[in-house]
Amino acid sequence: MATMFYDKDADLSLLTGKTIAVIGYGSQGHAHALNAKDSGAKVIIGLHTGSKSADKARADGLEVFSVAEATKQADIVMVLIPDTKQADTYAEDIAPNLKAGSMLMFAHGFNIHYGTIKPPANIDVTMVAPKAPGHRVREVFKDGGGTPGLLAVYQDATGQAKALGLAYARAIGCTRAGVIETTFKEETETDLFGEQTILCGGVTGLIRAAFETLVKAGYQPEVAYFECMHELKLIVDLLYQGGLSYMWYSVSDTAEYGGYVVGDQVEGMVKEEFDGVLTRIQDGTFAREWIAENKNGRPTFLPRRHKEHDLLIETVGADLRDMMPFLNAKRIKQQD
Repeated sequence: MATMFYDKDADLSLLTGKTIAVIGYGSQGHAHALNAKDSGAKVIIGLHTGSKSADKARADGLEVFSVAEATKQADIVMVLIPDTKQADTYAEDIAPNLKAGSMLMFAHGFNIHYGTIKPPANIDVTMVAPKAPGHRVREVFKDGGGTPGLLAVYQDATGQAKALGLAYARAIGCTRAGVIETTFKEETETDLFGEQTILCGGVTGLIRAAFETLVKAGYQPEVAYFECMHELKLIVDLLYQGGLSYMWYSVSDTAEYGGYVVGDQVEGMVKEEFDGVLTRIQDGTFAREWIAENKNGRPTFLPRRHKEHDLLIETVGADLRDMMPFLNAKRIKQQD
């Protein structure tokens, strides 16, 4: 069984007299910074020159510095910028300014695990990863709750890395719900695998395939959209609340029987593919490809993003969502 930590296991006083530099002020950055500030910690923000987030951070009552200056002042440096920008920012602005005995922190293990960031031996390196989007981390905290999280220690130079990591987890609210002890390897590989096979890749692949099958067979795209995408939220909410058993309990017997039959078929088809996906993650193939993709200007990624934006299911879905004001429907422009 996993090792779990709660508020009683975390000493918030370990943060007394320490300065936390949160690098980045996006979804996770603002949540970590404001939650820690509300817990009594001294928090500053490190941003690149010209960052559009600087004014927002200042409006939220936080001091803003360059990444280099924030790192110089900090005892704890939490890196919360996109994975693809971390290695360069670390090399240029963080590494030259880290103090011996300080703690370098991450919310995802990608760059440490795959070696694009190589920290010096005289600092602690830990990870605290809330298992929720940043806006939820903040909302739940303000309501008096917390989001579950993960804690990992990669390097313990001071002998206090775990205790200080737990103090940070408590400051942002994770120990209110529970923190699971893990490793950088386990968090990175399971996170990537979940994103690719289920959360982002698998679900969207099934949606596209099902929608296109119905449309090709002559069914109205609008009806296909409702059956293949819109109603997915109903199922996800049931899974979220009570797992597979509660979902099966809540749907009709017809849906349950059909789900077992076809679900078993799909499971049989994808398991071998999933083994291959996991191998590519474990041996670093995916990481090397993604790093090269970014260094080369994203020649595969950007056209694929544009293709997704232009799909029929996206056009039909956007129009249908506009008919349902209770959804607070969102539209985005194509991004480069």
